[in-house]
Amino acid sequence: MAARRKRAEEPEEPSRGGGALVLVVLGGGALAGVFAASEAAGILVTVSVTTVATWWTVTRPVSDSSATPPPPSAPPSGDVYAVEGTRAREVRRTPGEGYLIFPEIVHTTDPDAVGEVSDR
Repeated sequence: MAARRKRAEEPEEPSRGGGALVLVVLGGGALAGVFAASEAAGILVTVSVTTVATWWTVTRPVSDSSATPPPPSAPPSGDVYAVEGTRAREVRRTPGEGYLIFPEIVHTTDPDAVGEVSDR
């Protein structure tokens, strides 16, 4: 019973897709009304709205989150290899009868240590 109350108290996240759909339907209805009044006015409105939307999309600034990250200040000095250690970092029980074992990862610069991963 408490789980149901907790779910009901959580605020719903608004859907951006739902809002866009409402705007498209309202805009389509208004455009249909303009076309019903005058075909030339409907074509003029369609071309005008398309031009403004294209201009707005092209002139809008791009957010920094989509920018390419800057290069690292100093390149790595050598090759670094990741080798599985012999100790477990985490053990998780699976839904069945098994377990998932996550080994510790050891970083080394010795290329010969890469082949030392043992079978378990």
